[in-house]
Amino acid sequence: MDMLNTILNLLLPPLTIIFLYLFYPFYLLIKLVIYLCNHYLRFEDVAGRVVLITGASSGIGEHLAYEYAKKGAYLALVARRKDRLEIVAETSRQLGSGDVIIIPGDVAKVEDCKKFIDKTIHHFGKLDHLINNAGVFQTVLFEDITQIKDTNPIMDINFWGSTYITYFAIPHLRKSKGKIIVISSGSANMPLPLASIYSASKAALLRFFETLRVELSPDIKITIVLPGLIATDMTTPRFIEKYGSDFIMSESVSTCAKAIFRGIGRGETYIEEPSWMKWIFLMKTICPEIFDYSLSYLFFRYLKPYFKRD
Repeated sequence: MDMLNTILNLLLPPLTIIFLYLFYPFYLLIKLVIYLCNHYLRFEDVAGRVVLITGASSGIGEHLAYEYAKKGAYLALVARRKDRLEIVAETSRQLGSGDVIIIPGDVAKVEDCKKFIDKTIHHFGKLDHLINNAGVFQTVLFEDITQIKDTNPIMDINFWGSTYITYFAIPHLRKSKGKIIVISSGSANMPLPLASIYSASKAALLRFFETLRVELSPDIKITIVLPGLIATDMTTPRFIEKYGSDFIMSESVSTCAKAIFRGIGRGETYIEEPSWMKWIFLMKTICPEIFDYSLSYLFFRYLKPYFKRD
């Protein structure tokens, strides 16, 4: 067994380089052709599709509801704030959705996640798209956390919330040959200072749904969304509180939702938004040491002074 690993250690590096040299140009060409075909020739008609959106009371979830509503989809909107859900539901009806229901509840509770699916199926009779969007954000130095157990809700909502509801949705999505769309984060692919637990929860989402994509293929398609910094109710107030204004590179939530909706319609497996984020991920993969050094410099130079201990 050790001999086999020794042989692989010696052979795989040169074989991989040769393979990439010979195959990668053709791979990029194939990717380009697929992208052009999807971009210009293929777009899913969601009219009459039943779409369940978690975290639909604000932010990306709210604006995705509006994009689906404009195209005539039926909506099941999930969040903890019933009053906000009612506003989003009414706006969605005005935009063109023929049927909208709201289901208040907490994705961190298994029994609520089962309720979300059961009520959706009872009302509509099917489920076509499940959008796992519910999440919470946190900015704090890890060593400054006073009670480590206080971070549990981040994993409970961001990771387990999506896992629970997906578990109950899978049988219905198999019947409809449906889709799962999961809103992870750009921080899942890079070490984001001040967001260690948050990034870990989003990285867990990324790896979980990548694995699930293999397990559920070809019956259920999975799209993983990796947003950058989006100006939502979750992030903007924190930046204003710390720095006096929102982050200059924030993208508006409506622009982000439109891009995600287009990507879902084209059947993309990953959606990076803004799209320049994918080049940041590529730089991290190719030059990890330079990437880490640059991130450390920016953190210590511009961010850490705002998070000094009292």
